[in-house]
Amino acid sequence: MKLAPERTALVLIEFQNDFTTEGGVFHGGVKGVMDATNMLANTVETVRKAREAGVTIVHVPISFTSDYHELTPNPYGILKGVKDNGAFKKNTWGAEIVSDLKPHADDLIIEGKRGLCGFASTNLDFVLRSRGFQNIALGGFLTNCCVESTMRTAYEKGYNVITLTDCCATLSQEEHDNALAKDFPMFSQPMTHTAFLDTIGEEVELVGKGYE
Repeated sequence: MKLAPERTALVLIEFQNDFTTEGGVFHGGVKGVMDATNMLANTVETVRKAREAGVTIVHVPISFTSDYHELTPNPYGILKGVKDNGAFKKNTWGAEIVSDLKPHADDLIIEGKRGLCGFASTNLDFVLRSRGFQNIALGGFLTNCCVESTMRTAYEKGYNVITLTDCCATLSQEEHDNALAKDFPMFSQPMTHTAFLDTIGEEVELVGKGYE
């Protein structure tokens, strides 16, 4: 099987200033793992080379109205943290995609993400299927939250799922390493960004046979 670029999407989850950039609401929490994995620079390189190879770039940001009325009045868990800290508000700098990964005209931007899984409240599945994508490579925030949730759903839906181990970050190195070691191999084919780039157009053995 070949990882044909025209059937492959690079899905970037929440590469937004509130995570990626100094001054972002949650940047201090993820900076340690970002630095350890060099994830932002790795992702910039991956996007550039994948785009040149014909892979489609798909951005999946999260955003909320100023009063977070999309959420339950009493959120708990990670979404409580988002609301309590005032993160990812629409039309603010924090919700913008980091300038290093500013979308190009041919990129796809998926709107409507309000929770953890990139599929749950969006038309991501419709867009991927209607464009004929079978292979998806995932990177972003948080390793053990939105990336993992999206990965699990993609696996259940029959996509060939790759997770880019050095293009993800979360709140601690322990959580990041545990997700990569224990969870990612169950629902995807984990690999570094350089290994992924090497597979484009080459024969590779992927998890599952896709949805066709």
